[in-house]
Amino acid sequence: MTGLVGADQTLTVGELAQVLRWTLDESFPSGVWVAGEIDSITRARSGHVYFDLVERPEHAEPGAPPQASVSVVLFRDDKDRVNQTIRRHGNAIRMDNGVSVRIGGMLDFYPRRGQLQLRMIAIDPAHTLGALAADREALLRALAADGSLRRNADAPPAPVPLRVGLVTSLGSAAHADVMRVLAGSGFAFEVLEADTPVQGSEAPEAVAAAVEAVGARADVVVLARGGGSRTDLVAFDHELVARAIAVCGRPVFTGIGHETDRSVADETAHTACSTPTAAAEAVVQLVDGWLERLDGTGRSVAVCSRRILAAAEHRVDKMAVDAVRGARTASQRAGHNLDTAAQRVAHTGRASTARAGRRVAAVSHRLAQAGPAAERRARSRLDRASAGLSVSGSHEIRHAQRHLDAIATRVRALDPALILRRGWSLTRRDDGRLVRSVQDVSPGDGIVTHLSDGELDSTILDQRPSGRKQPAEGRSEADTTRAARECSEQERE
Repeated sequence: MTGLVGADQTLTVGELAQVLRWTLDESFPSGVWVAGEIDSITRARSGHVYFDLVERPEHAEPGAPPQASVSVVLFRDDKDRVNQTIRRHGNAIRMDNGVSVRIGGMLDFYPRRGQLQLRMIAIDPAHTLGALAADREALLRALAADGSLRRNADAPPAPVPLRVGLVTSLGSAAHADVMRVLAGSGFAFEVLEADTPVQGSEAPEAVAAAVEAVGARADVVVLARGGGSRTDLVAFDHELVARAIAVCGRPVFTGIGHETDRSVADETAHTACSTPTAAAEAVVQLVDGWLERLDGTGRSVAVCSRRILAAAEHRVDKMAVDAVRGARTASQRAGHNLDTAAQRVAHTGRASTARAGRRVAAVSHRLAQAGPAAERRARSRLDRASAGLSVSGSHEIRHAQRHLDAIATRVRALDPALILRRGWSLTRRDDGRLVRSVQDVSPGDGIVTHLSDGELDSTILDQRPSGRKQPAEGRSEADTTRAARECSEQERE
């Protein structure tokens, strides 16, 4: 037992505890500032706060065992002074698990538990905020370097995002605000709710898993969290949450904290909104915008349809006028041809009769001079001549009558109305030009077929040149004329 004090200097446990307290007071008479991470914090009914201030290995995973730890107590009287310091910094921090802090206090030895503890009496908010800012900036640089920072901005939105994935703490004010806006929109939203903690050491992993889960089924994801201190929102500055948003296949709309708060999750999301209410309103606006575009398209279709119908009616009216004018002209031309033919036949009959009269007069004169014999011969010849003349005149008249009938038949055959009634048709292009050949039209052209009892609008599907059978509805005016000529020849026969 070399080196130990003598038996007469043996201390009781209480005396040892007192010696330790005196030693601590002498070594740290003005207290000490210690930096570390809050762990296992407990707020007692008495108003006292207890937690461990721990130091974890660098780059350790969340929840990894600490490599050093010291117990801390914040008594109710000292807590008021600490809270005043926090309020002077805009309530930017809140003491909670996982928060990095720099605290000041007095070292003490608690005899009842045989435990060294730090009695906290002060806090340095700038240390906490600076650590948060430094971590945030480092993460933003890493996300920007690998292209994750704005990756979700390129996620394709659904045309009508009615299936909404909501990641938040169910029952919270943020949850109520989002549901109120969606329900009040009047749209049939289907909300896929994912209940997750939104602060604390377990929040980052839970939020990241929820975003991934609802993103696979929803049209759009809303990540919502109500207001709080800067340290309350630290989960949304975590790399797990940021990368879950970046790889989400659907747009993520964030509504985190108050209007002045801006987290790494906001920087990574498709659309960052100032509050949960604003995020829900942005989703409603997507559906509103789609309906407005649909209404605009409907109005444009209606205007174009009316314009097309008006143009079509104008073309139909013009073609009807052209058809009537063409039929009237053809009828007038046929009547004129008939009158001319009749005049020619009448003139031919009168000329034949005049020639016959002159021949009879000449024969009668010769008979008077030739005497009875000559008279008998002349009479005989006259009788033969009269008979021949009668036959010739009758033949001429019948020939002229047949010629006149043939002309009248042709005229009737050329009457467009008669031809149309026989089953033939007259075909024109949309611009009114007659279709005389398959080369006059192309596939896709519109044509108008005139029939005896109306018109047909058609579209050319194919061209079949001569040598291929042409369908009846493709007959042109040339076909109609040829058919009329055949009908005329059959009647003449």
